Parts: sequence; structure tokens; C-alpha cells
Amino acid sequence: MLNLKFIQDNPQLVVERLKVKNFDAEKIVEEILEIYKLRNQSQQEVDGYKSEMNQLSKEIGDLFKQGKVEEANQAKQKTATLKEKIKEADTTFATTDEKLQALQVQLPNLPHPSVPTGKSDEDNEVIREVGQIPNLGDNAVPHWDLASKYDLIDFELGVKITGAGFPVYKGKGARLQRALVNFFLDQAREAGYLEVQPPYLVNEASGFGTGQLPDKEGQMYHATADNLYLIPTAEVPVTNIYRDVILDAKNFPIKNTAYSACFRREAGSYGKDVRGLNRLHQFDKVEVVQIAHPSKSYEILDEMVAYVESLVAKLELPYRVLRLCGGDLSFTSALTFDFEVWSAAQERWLEVSSVSNFESFQANRLKLRFKEEGNKKPQIAHTLNGSALALPRIVASILENNQTENGIKVPAVLVPYMGCELID
Repeated sequence: MLNLKFIQDNPQLVVERLKVKNFDAEKIVEEILEIYKLRNQSQQEVDGYKSEMNQLSKEIGDLFKQGKVEEANQAKQKTATLKEKIKEADTTFATTDEKLQALQVQLPNLPHPSVPTGKSDEDNEVIREVGQIPNLGDNAVPHWDLASKYDLIDFELGVKITGAGFPVYKGKGARLQRALVNFFLDQAREAGYLEVQPPYLVNEASGFGTGQLPDKEGQMYHATADNLYLIPTAEVPVTNIYRDVILDAKNFPIKNTAYSACFRREAGSYGKDVRGLNRLHQFDKVEVVQIAHPSKSYEILDEMVAYVESLVAKLELPYRVLRLCGGDLSFTSALTFDFEVWSAAQERWLEVSSVSNFESFQANRLKLRFKEEGNKKPQIAHTLNGSALALPRIVASILENNQTENGIKVPAVLVPYMGCELID
């Protein structure tokens, strides 16, 4: 959530920067400035009336002490009028504050100056491409057929139990899932991240804090009886650990990692790109989250990008890193780098990670602040996170790229976790 004072001081900057996200903010910003002024006026009125009330109360006390009862009673009648004025001004403040917040949450985060313009993922900027693209020729088999051949994943059984997008992993397929999760968590721990195991359902305050709510696209699963939401990513509960918290700057950066199942409705997703593991409603992912000092957050973003890159490289998968354009950038992100791995049978790139700096946008909603020596006033922190990594498309790429006549070769780093070198 953008800071109101920042919007007031830089209205044209907000409008111009949000054009990069293809978002027309002019009308909303105008309304915010107008209502912000009204709210501040009502606040000043409340403060003025309360100050007048305090002064009058003191005068009434003095009059009674002096035995001037009649004058004191006359003064008391004025307090009734003041109380009514305070009530009216409080009501105006509450009404304008509610309208202000409703407008404020409609504004996306400002994109970083380095974000390229563009309307869709086709306009994302390729930063680098690493690794040899495997040439499997006409013998390349897509991962959904390999999963069936080696009895690794049963998509039809998932449909029977729940519905499309909820696969059942079996045998070495289940072991591969567990191997990847354990590998990713071990790597994160070695990189200094504290492992946490968060809940898979969150309340409205948590969803709002990280920007998933209000859910404009209807992508979250909502347990209506208890008004809880299934998490779309561990980013939500892990970042909310620090909601309404004042941290000590000496402890920065704060680093957490978590494995979780993730749940996304993926409304509006149809066609060939949703086949197999390409797009699921439930999938596994290891997330890394950092809370940082504002002066260090972009340095930390670079560090997180390098960390995720090391994971993909250790899995020996061809990959590329992209800087997302304004049209593909999320509502909450200031700058995002995506990682894609090559799918040899589908002959296309598959997204497996997004690493983002949200600057103060989430922290402002979360009231996540910090104190540092020499500054008594708490400041808003910066939040960052990244997928490290999301499993489904990693699995798809491993199966397709490593297929041989005898089976699927297990990446060397996963052999100790799998207990085998070949899936056959």
C-alpha cells in the first residue's frame, strides 16, 4: 500500500510511474488527495474541539472552587455543545478515512525505474540464458506420458478424488517430490534462512497484509464457513509473522524459508498450456522471505536472485532469467525477476520462480516497522520473497530433459535424497 503522505507530495510521479504497469491512476489519485484533505480537516476539528473541551473543563473546575456555581453550570452547558461537535467531526473522520483506505488499496505498487514497459509476458526482458538445450529429436516424450509410463503421477485419479489440477504422485514420483523439497530446504538452511512451518489457511488480515486481498481476480480458495483462505504461497503466512511488529535494525536482514502446499484457483486458464504439471490448483513450493532495511533491499534482491540461480544450476537444467515488464509485474511488486527452465519435449520455457522486491508496499499494509540507533521514530521495513523453488514445472523439466531409453536420469544433487540414479 502506497504511503498517503508520499501520494500527497508526489501525485504526478505516482500517476506517471503506474503507467508503466498500464494502470491509469489519475482519477484515483485525485480522489485520494481530495478526501485526504477532508480527513485532515476533520482531524484538526476534532483536535481543536477536544483542546477547547479540556480548557473549558479546567475553567469549570476553577469556577466551582471559587464558589461561582451559576457561572460554572452555564459553562457546563457549553460542554454539551462541544461534545456534539466532537461526535460529528469524529463521524466525518471515520467516514472519510474508510473512503480513503478503499481508494488507497486500489493503487498498485510503483514499479522500479529499471522495469521495462510492456503489456504481457512477451515483453519481458531476457537478462541471461544459461545451459545447453537438449536435442531429443523426434523421440522426445512429454512429461505427462513419462509420468504414466513410469507410474509416477496419476492425473486421472486426482480428478476422481478432487478434480482437474490435483494430481496424485506415486512411487518414485512421490519420492522425487520429497527429494526436491528436502534439497531446497537444506540449501536454504545452509544459506542462512530459518526454516518455519506455517499454517496453510490464513485470515483476512493476513491476506490483506501481503496484498492478496482484496482478491480482484478471484484466484484464492475461500473457506467461507470460517472466513479463512487457503494460501496461494507460503509468502503469505511467513511474511505475516511480522505483521504489527517493530523490529530492531540490528537484526536485519531477517531470513525465513518454508515449504508448503499452495492452492490457486487459476480461473480463466485453459488450453494446451495447462496440460500435465504446467498449471495446477495444488502444488508444492519452497519459499524464501527476507525482511530488510530499505537501504539494502536491492542489494538483497540481487543476492536472492543469485541464490535461486544456484539451485537451478545444481539441478543441471537449462534456464533463463527475465526482468518482468510493467504489464506482467504483480500488483504488489516493485521489481521481479522470473526464472524459466527449458521443457525439452514441449519445446518451451516454463516459469519456476519469481523473485521480488516489494519495497515498503507490503510492510505498510502489515504495519511492519523497525527501529535503529539514533532514530526514535519507527520506520517502514522492506519485504522480499522468492520461489526457491516451485516443484511442478521443475519436475516436468527433469522428466523431459533427462529421459533416456532406460529411464529418467536423476540429477546428481538429488541422488542422495532419492536413493537411486535412475527412475525406471
